[in-house]
Amino acid sequence: MVTDEPHASAPQDTIPPTLWIIAICALAPFPIAAVAYAWGAAEVARPALSFILNWSGVVLAFLGGVRWGMESVRSRPRAQRLLISVLSPVAAWTVLASRHRIPDGWIIGGCIAAFLVQWLFDHQAPDVPSRYPRLSTALTAGACVSLAICLDQALRTGHV
Repeated sequence: MVTDEPHASAPQDTIPPTLWIIAICALAPFPIAAVAYAWGAAEVARPALSFILNWSGVVLAFLGGVRWGMESVRSRPRAQRLLISVLSPVAAWTVLASRHRIPDGWIIGGCIAAFLVQWLFDHQAPDVPSRYPRLSTALTAGACVSLAICLDQALRTGHV
């Protein structure tokens, strides 16, 4: 039976090493693509920007899905929380669908904004394991710093 209470046997503030390893693996494409975009040759830079933007969309959708999953296991899911959990994938899709219609700098900025809004949502969310906001902070920081490197490059090259 699923309840609204965390499992008593699992410490909620300790982040297991396996979870950190998976989180770091999911985070790794961000700095790799940012470095390739900012300092790579032209034939590497443009695909690297596409990669980091698409990976941003994937991760934002994943984070929204995590929030959906945490809410949907409750015996009485809150409709408002479920609706809010789909905003980050919708925002990511909207930003990515706007690519090549508006300058890259705005697309990158939109991704940064979507990550920050998701982070704020995660940090004010009730009834989540205490380790979740810490994981969210690590992922958001890595993604946003990497995207900021890309934004800096876009500003320098005039792709704004």
